[in-house]
Amino acid sequence: MSGLFITFEGNEGSGKSTQIKRLAARLRKAGHRVETLREPGGTPIGEEIRHTLKHSHQNQAMTPEAELLLMNASRAQLVREVIRPALAAGSVVLCDRFYDSTTAYQGYGRQMDLARVQTVIEFAVGPTHPRLTLLMLVSHNLSEQRRLRRQTRQPSLRDRFEEADREFFERVDLGYRAIAQQEPDRIKVIHADQSPDQVELAIWKAVKPCLGSLAAPQAS
Repeated sequence: MSGLFITFEGNEGSGKSTQIKRLAARLRKAGHRVETLREPGGTPIGEEIRHTLKHSHQNQAMTPEAELLLMNASRAQLVREVIRPALAAGSVVLCDRFYDSTTAYQGYGRQMDLARVQTVIEFAVGPTHPRLTLLMLVSHNLSEQRRLRRQTRQPSLRDRFEEADREFFERVDLGYRAIAQQEPDRIKVIHADQSPDQVELAIWKAVKPCLGSLAAPQAS
């Protein structure tokens, strides 16, 4: 595949959405074709699964096993319908969460067997893996403050994941840090407690070396 696949990971309220928009704008200004995606979602099927996982008022009894399988059903569709074609066309693909989220949230957070979680992930993604993962982390206190602000701004849009307790998010955070230690060449930790401009610069510093593998941008 001739494109570049970059994923954004992080705990809640780490500012991923803002930084994806900034990076996409910077890359487009440089002449690169960019596809921005989110998980779960990114396709019509995936967006329906996203609603079931996060926002539906019928999902209170969802088991960790069902959550794991639904998340990867959405991912399998996204990989085959959007990510692989975009990479084959030479695009930079920026995805808000990918399989590291499943390891952190369903594996560590829900305390599922990590080997079983990995088996499901591998079935969903096959050979499609990110070249670079930007792991954006903020403190637990800041994460909680931002989650509360988000819930206040959109009180009618419940998010089942954000209803979890502090211990769950602490396990997720530990999971992310463990993953980063296991794959330091792929995963770059971004300290997202800094100002948005400082975070953007740190992200660009991590992304810029990867752009050499792309074909030269087309002149407009």
